[in-house]
Amino acid sequence: TLALVTMKILLCAKYFQCPVIPGSMRALHKDYRTVTPQNFSNYESMKQDFKLEIPEYFNFAKDVLDQWTSMEKAGKKPSNPAFWWTNGNGEEVRWSFEELGSLSRKFANILTEACGLQRGDRVILLLPRIPEWWLANIACLRTGTVLIPGTTQMTQKDILYRLQSSKAKCIITNEVLAPAVDAVASKCENLHSKLIVSQSPREGWENLKEMMKHASDNHTCVKTKHNEMMAIFFTSGTSGYPKMTGHTHSSFGLGLSINGRFWLDLTPLDVMWNTSDTGWAKSAWSSVFSPWIQGACVFAHYLPRFEPNSILQTLSKFPITVFCSAPTAYRMLVQNDKASYKFKSLKHCVSAGEPINPEVTEQWRNRTGLDIYEGYGQTETVLICGNFKGMKIKPGSMGKPSPAFDVKILDVNGNVLPPGKEGDIGIRVRPNRPLGLFTHYIDNPTKTASTLRGNFYITGDRGYMDEDGYFWFVSRADDIILSSGYRIGPFEVESALIEHPAVAESAVVSSPDPIRGEVVKAFIVLNPDYKSHDQEQLKKEIQEHVKRNTAPYKYPRKVEFIQELPKTISGKIKRNELRKKEWETI
Repeated sequence: TLALVTMKILLCAKYFQCPVIPGSMRALHKDYRTVTPQNFSNYESMKQDFKLEIPEYFNFAKDVLDQWTSMEKAGKKPSNPAFWWTNGNGEEVRWSFEELGSLSRKFANILTEACGLQRGDRVILLLPRIPEWWLANIACLRTGTVLIPGTTQMTQKDILYRLQSSKAKCIITNEVLAPAVDAVASKCENLHSKLIVSQSPREGWENLKEMMKHASDNHTCVKTKHNEMMAIFFTSGTSGYPKMTGHTHSSFGLGLSINGRFWLDLTPLDVMWNTSDTGWAKSAWSSVFSPWIQGACVFAHYLPRFEPNSILQTLSKFPITVFCSAPTAYRMLVQNDKASYKFKSLKHCVSAGEPINPEVTEQWRNRTGLDIYEGYGQTETVLICGNFKGMKIKPGSMGKPSPAFDVKILDVNGNVLPPGKEGDIGIRVRPNRPLGLFTHYIDNPTKTASTLRGNFYITGDRGYMDEDGYFWFVSRADDIILSSGYRIGPFEVESALIEHPAVAESAVVSSPDPIRGEVVKAFIVLNPDYKSHDQEQLKKEIQEHVKRNTAPYKYPRKVEFIQELPKTISGKIKRNELRKKEWETI
């Protein structure tokens, strides 16, 4: 392990101060509550000794991935692949860092030459978990183009909104979503290049697979400043349409080293599998930057749908050492009828996206001998709080602040509250703004300003800190619904509902669900003409309507017809009242 950590320092000494600490490499720890970290000795020293130097110029492809290629060629890196993909039907792809570099340079040449893209141009990427998604990520880094990932569950309307608001010049997708893009492309004046990942040609589209066969891998990575825009993530809000969250080459490219080194505790010997949807920032977290900055192998499974048996079989079949998934996934896995799971290689499990039930962590531990280390962060940040190896885990807690941030519980005036007092979770941003935080909401200065309170960035979540310095999540200050790891804004669902002729008005809130944690519930006031209709049939019609008009994961799994919605004197819907009633019943 000492040699391994020393090898890692060769890569990151330019930017990081990495402690040399011998750690345990046992495949499975019997004493799961005192697991020895590989990259640090204990939480206190990790927090105290952490320092991250920010260079003037930084590009993840050149300064990290290409450095691992050099170490690979010199025989100074374990023989783990850089990328390992399977579709579950016997087809596999394994790339070394050298192969990843060559292929991504070909892709970069296609972006600059065939697509005519220049540094700073925006590229929307809508692909499922296929190898080309990873190549597109790296190609955008190499060309200095700004990546905008999105989920493949998007509808025409979703795609139009993102193309128009982002002013993207290029879109990359597959044959499933290409027709939806074609239907709205004429309304997007900035869009001039369309790349399709398909075995078959499509009129008006450049075929990536064909172009890759002939593209040169001779490409020089652009020299990007650390604070140049690298990626934009659309994130749902309670009012209005999704916001564009901007991240720089350093905020994620360097900032996510906190996740990789400390929370995930990765080394070049590890194989990391994160099951997140490619449209979410969590994929940037744990499927790109965090593993590769540590030289670990990124494992990916096509997995078009979440199937517990497929997950369990994959964990048993492949040498996956670190597993990351949403609490919903763990809930489904522990409900599987297998008495115990035989994961020969698995040694570290983490979870993020929503709070995880203590019962689930206990069941998982009973079946695997492994704890689930919960982490807390946002699209706007890297890891804010986490449970780290070597720490005592308090079931239900988000753990302690990551080395990246000074995290506090605040009152409405921005004053720091004492332990045990509930308030808003904030990150100190003045006098020095920490690395690992988004720059701003693009084209939305009002919303950006609203996140600041005194010297702190306000996360929008509420919680408290206990006497031991552990943080506990209480609720979201806004009305965002977290279902199966997806962030769903009520406004988007309500906008789809109101388009149905039966709906006079509606309010959408979260409702408890034993599998998904919470689901979308719609309270609907019907138009008079529809009050005599078959209620159950009408519910199904409205649910199908929402599925057609917005991404399917947003549809209300629960529907209740009511006479009127609770409102304030100014006419605002009191969603908190409806939500409270839902959650009081459990």
